[in-house]
Amino acid sequence: MSSYKEFAYIYDALMTDIPYDNYVHKVVSYVENVKGKSLLDIGCGTGVLSAKFAEQGFVVQAVDLSEEMLAMASDRFQKEGYHIPLFHLSMTELEGFHDMDVAILAIDSLNYLEDEKQVLQTLQGIYQSLTPGGQLFFDVHSIYKMDELFLDGPFTYEDEQVAYIWHTEQGEHPHSVYHDLTFFMKNKTGSYDRFEESHFQRSFEIDSYLACLHQVGFSQVKVTADWTNESPKNNSERIFFHATK
Repeated sequence: MSSYKEFAYIYDALMTDIPYDNYVHKVVSYVENVKGKSLLDIGCGTGVLSAKFAEQGFVVQAVDLSEEMLAMASDRFQKEGYHIPLFHLSMTELEGFHDMDVAILAIDSLNYLEDEKQVLQTLQGIYQSLTPGGQLFFDVHSIYKMDELFLDGPFTYEDEQVAYIWHTEQGEHPHSVYHDLTFFMKNKTGSYDRFEESHFQRSFEIDSYLACLHQVGFSQVKVTADWTNESPKNNSERIFFHATK
């Protein structure tokens, strides 16, 4: 499982194409009387979604494996005036959370798990953290995106503060990929600091995720794609799951 390091400090700048407000709207549309409901943000990253859900009235707690990401999230919450407890935990080792109304595992965080055993372990921890009737929302990269789109690299990005070269290589497991990132961050002197990181992601067939959800005990599972309410297609890129305890 990968953990972000220096990459945490440019993460937000490189995620501007993610429609976070759509994610919030998607969750809120399924949750009645949002104000005061508890929400666990697993793999919270820099806390963008945590803050947006707190703004909606949720009582939020947030978890991430990366200490650097948690530090960025803490700074965000302090600046925006939110009191959101942060926990340094792996998603596979959730503990200490009880009777949560909602859990989210957003922006392909689950793709960082290496095998179905870890997926099942994570879903079991979430199930135990939810109150009866509690709802889970998560998304993953589609098989199409893992096997075809990611392998169209390398990808590049450049603005006034940061630039990167993103190489992708097929992993040894089915539907897996290694992301090798070399990025350059402008420092106070006007020169650039170079950093390198490698991340592994893997996805599974929709039926595999459904089997894990049902094995854990979730019911009323709905599967959609690409920020819509439509069912996945062969060329869908992001698959969304909504399940109820």
